[in-house]
Amino acid sequence: MRLLLAEDNRELAHWLEKALVQNGFAVDCVFDGLAADHLLHSEMYALAVLDINMPGMDGLEVVQRLRKRGQTLPVLLLTARSAVADRVKGLNVGSRGY
Repeated sequence: MRLLLAEDNRELAHWLEKALVQNGFAVDCVFDGLAADHLLHSEMYALAVLDINMPGMDGLEVVQRLRKRGQTLPVLLLTARSAVADRVKGLNVGSRGY
């Protein structure tokens, strides 16, 4: 299964990518929302794992743009935020998990 990982913290991105690859996933890793949006528009993925707080474009905006293009790709959002309002916002833009 091929997935896109978008995380601006390079150390965390490396750790997540390594864990995913060890579990059989093919992973494309980017470090900002603009790069994530570009790849999601031009490549095929089974899943996207997006950090919410990224430079260029945040993860919520990436999901909104994805849904506006009619793409139904499952999306998981990563964040250090734990407030219920943040979770609701993430789910409302079209992510499948937070």
